[in-house]
Amino acid sequence: MNENLFAPFVVPVMLGIPITTLIIMLPALLFPTPNRLITNRMVAIQQWLTKLTSKQLMITHNLKGQTWSLMLISLFLFIASTNLLGMMPHSFTPTTQLSMNLGMAVPLWAGTVVMGFRNKMETSLAHLLPLGTPTFLIPMLVMIETISLFIQPLALAVRLTANITAGHLLLHLIGSATLALTSISLPTALITFIILTLLVILEFAVALIQAYVFTLLVSLYLQDNT
Repeated sequence: MNENLFAPFVVPVMLGIPITTLIIMLPALLFPTPNRLITNRMVAIQQWLTKLTSKQLMITHNLKGQTWSLMLISLFLFIASTNLLGMMPHSFTPTTQLSMNLGMAVPLWAGTVVMGFRNKMETSLAHLLPLGTPTFLIPMLVMIETISLFIQPLALAVRLTANITAGHLLLHLIGSATLALTSISLPTALITFIILTLLVILEFAVALIQAYVFTLLVSLYLQDNT
């Protein structure tokens, strides 16, 4: 069966009903709740990575910002697990959907902005106008800074969508080329297969890096508003 190039990004349905919600909930099974006095290796590694990531994200925050630590580490684990879900054969990557990424980015960005205007109104407004701006440039710069402020959640969502989608498309193209070359030239097919293997390893790294970058940018927005 010939698949369209964008077939992996089509929302899967069952009996005419989208099952995206079930797919998004699936990675949560990878993070079991420990119920033993002595944890196993998987839970120990999970806790160590969680503490390490949380420390890196919260090291520059004050007490108000540190109250977001549970939300940020949960966001990182959620995005990382859904990105890795797409690396499984015949699977679906929810983070390739711009609507889902906007659904994560907009509420988090809005929460940091509202917190900034609530806790330090003058500082938040001062960010809209750089110090020492000539008088005749004030209206233009305020408009530009306001637009850049509202673009932040869109940039968050588009960055994650573009990186995950581009990686999956590249894997799909090279995988198709490898299958086509097996009947033409086995040495060339072997070379492309090696390249495909290296790209798969790289894509695993990209899945984790993009989750960290998304969470880190939200953390930086929070730091600017606390």
